[in-house]
Order: sequence, then C-alpha cells, then structure tokens
Amino acid sequence: MTVGLRLLRDGPVADAHNLLLLASRTLRTTDPARSREAGVQASLAAWSAGDRDGYLAALDELCPPADLPAVSPDREPLAEAGHDAVEVFWRAYRDGMHSALHGDFERANALLGPVLNVLKAQQEASRLLSAGTIALMLGDLATARQVLGLALATARSETTPTFLPRILEHLAYAELREGRYHQARVHAEAGLRAAAEHPQSNVTAGLSAVLALAASIAGDPAEVATHAQSALNIAHAHGLGQARTLAEWARARADLGHGNAEHAAARLAPLVHAGPRQGHFGLWMMAVPCYVEAAVLTGDDVDADVERLIDQYAQWASRGADPQAPAVVLRCRALVAGDEQSEDLFIAALARHENVDSPYEHARTHLAYGMWLRRRRRPVEARTQLRRAVMGFDQCGADVWTEQADAELRAAGETPTAVTSRRSDTEPLTRLTPQQQRIAHSVAQGATNREVARQLSISTRTVEYHLRNIFTQLGVRSRVALARHLEPDPPAPHTGGQLP
Repeated sequence: MTVGLRLLRDGPVADAHNLLLLASRTLRTTDPARSREAGVQASLAAWSAGDRDGYLAALDELCPPADLPAVSPDREPLAEAGHDAVEVFWRAYRDGMHSALHGDFERANALLGPVLNVLKAQQEASRLLSAGTIALMLGDLATARQVLGLALATARSETTPTFLPRILEHLAYAELREGRYHQARVHAEAGLRAAAEHPQSNVTAGLSAVLALAASIAGDPAEVATHAQSALNIAHAHGLGQARTLAEWARARADLGHGNAEHAAARLAPLVHAGPRQGHFGLWMMAVPCYVEAAVLTGDDVDADVERLIDQYAQWASRGADPQAPAVVLRCRALVAGDEQSEDLFIAALARHENVDSPYEHARTHLAYGMWLRRRRRPVEARTQLRRAVMGFDQCGADVWTEQADAELRAAGETPTAVTSRRSDTEPLTRLTPQQQRIAHSVAQGATNREVARQLSISTRTVEYHLRNIFTQLGVRSRVALARHLEPDPPAPHTGGQLP
C-alpha cells in the first residue's frame, strides 16, 4: 500500500491503481479500515488516469455489492436500522458515486448529501477534502468552495500540511468552474509552492493545468503554453488523463480567445469525440461549448455532428451536473440556429444566466448575442449587449475576452472604454494572430479573399472569418481603411540636424 500511495503522488497512476486495489482486496478481512482507505486511494488513482472502469472497480472494493444490498435513496442512508453505521456509510458513498457517474444526480444527491455532512462534521483536512470532492462531483460549486476553504484553513493549521497541495488544487478547480479566475490563479500558484516543498509531481501537473485554464482567458498565449506544457510533460509520463484534458482544453480556449478558431476546433475535436484521444470521462463534456463555438466561428457549415454534440451536452446539463450548463446549452443552440430562432434562444439563455452566479459564461453569452446583432446591422442593440460583456469579463479577470468584447464594441460604433484605453498604446498587429497578420498584409496589398485563400491553402470562408476578426480587432470597417491602418508613419522632415 505504501508504494501505491507514493506512486499516486509521484508516479504512473495506473501502477498506483493496481497496487492500491490489490491492497484493498488483501486487507478486506484482516483490516477493513485500511482496506477501504486503499480502495478510496485506488479510486483517486483511476480518476486521475481517466480510467472509468477502474474507478468503478475501486468503488466496489469499498463495499462489495455481493456483501451488502444497495441503499434505498428514499430513506436516510446513515440512519437505516439493522446495519452497522460504518457499513451503511460506505454503502451510501459507493451507491451515490455510482449514481453520479451514471448521470442520476437526483439519486446521487439523496445518497451523498448525508455522507458529505458526516465528513464535514469531522473537521479534519483529509475528510474535508473528500467532502469537497463529493460536492464537485455533484456540481454543487458553492458548497465545494466553502468546504474546501475550510479544509485549506485546517490544513494550514497542521504541523505537517500533507494535504495542502491537493486541497489547493481542488479549490482552484472549483473556483475555475464558477468563473472566479482571480481566486483560482492565486490558489493554484500557492499550491505549486506547497507542492515544491513536498515533491508531488502529479499534483503539480493538476495545478499547472488549472493555471493554464486560468491564463487561457486572463493571460498571454506564452503563459498558457508554459503551464499547459508543464502539465502535459508529467501527464504523458504518468498517464494523467485528467491533467491532459484540462491542459488541452486550456490551449484551445487560448486559441479561441485570440481569434484562432481553426486551431481551437482542431485541438478540441479529439477531446469531444469518441476514440482513443477522447478527454477524461468525467470532464470532456465541459469542453463541448468551446468546441461548438470554435466550429461555428471557422465559417464552415455546421454539420450533424455538432448538433449531436449539443444534444449530448443538453442531456448532461439536464441532470444537474453543472448549474450554469442549462444557459450555455441555449447559447450553443442559438449559435447554430437559423436567424428566426437564434434571437429567442439568446434571450432565453440570458434569462437562465440570471439564476446562477456565473459571470464568465454570462459575459460569453452577452458577447455572442452582441456579435450576432452587430453582424445583422443592429448596432444600437449590439452595443447594449457588448457593454455588458465587457463589464462581465472585467469583473472576473478575463482580460483576453475583455479585449475581444471591447473590439466588437468599437466596431459597433462605441467610443473606446476605459479598458480599451489602457491597451490603446500597443502596436496594431500585436493584437492579431500570426495567421491574421498574414491575411491582413495580403488584403492591404490588394489581394482578393480567393487569392489569399489560395496563397495560404485555406478556404475562402476561413479568410472571410479572419477578416471580420481583423476589422474588429483593429477598429476598421473596410479594406481601404485596413490598408491605411497598416501603412508605416511617414518619415519626419529633415531639419539639417538643428532643433526647431
């Protein structure tokens, strides 16, 4: 068991899973408490690996189905007469986690709610970490942050804060899920410092992936690449499916935020489709909205595959797995619907957002609706939505998206905002991706969209998509204005070396 725990922290997690599962089975009759501890750790190893079957097998070791019947969700699982309280606790945990994994969140909440309360009452860092993990599994992000915050305070008061890096990793992830990027960044950085004091490379990978996700909406591409590559280096070596999924998602979000929808779609396609490169079984669904938006923005026709993914996401959202997902579903449907339906769907999505504290996703919907309105020559209405997007992104520290919303606002005829003014001294082309820079220069030199497409081996529709983004980013409205915008300043007149 000791070797398995060491590998869970600092080695291949598949090996850790096998060793801990073996320990759980070996200790079942001689030391039930340690057997269950090994089973819990085996389930954590399988989760880190993205091994769904291994995760379920480890859960069953906690309380083998052949030994005890399932808990009835319509009764209080920890007060059921005729059974030892410890046995009933583990049955509720086992059956609740099974239910969550199979999408039955109503039953999972009924079973795991009392389990979570028991763990919270023990006021130990390890128990509070487990309670926070359960809350995350149930999509109860507010409770997760509350419990993990208490776990953090408890761990910091301990002489040897063994669980501190893992608590900070889970807390930062919960804050990310809620769109609280400032806090997530602070806690993830603190987690990396704590992990460096007691080397835990697998936790380091998870924390680096969280930092990459935070930077993907708040930092520059180089910062995202650094954190993501740090996570992926460990993830590939140690088989960390969770860290790999989060890091790849972060790179795709950075691409999308900086106007490179083709790269974003290409990165996300393997994660959201069935196959050997599909993302983590418990996480890949959350990347679907990003993929849908990237696929729409590439300018290609939306195919049945994208519609099918939205339907899958809608089914997942309907189970209560994520409080902001129902609004995001409506935004996704608005992006792919015809003009006669899109506006109603955007309005319905914004109404749903009002019921959940999710500033980032709320701002994303305002931005999408504002862009939709502007492209249909309704600038006054577009400006209302885009102003709200700017304020929402600024509130949660999503600087990359604040700039994009600001650029859209300028294109809709708005006077530059305070946020825009802070960045107005940057060189025009630094706001464009390398692909956009090549397109801008070619168009400024008089090339048609078809000629640019042929030069760069891309579709004409992709050129049109990039050109719209270029006009928005630079605040110009025509090809002539673009050419003037990119002209170098005329040289200063010669003064003969004398001061004026």
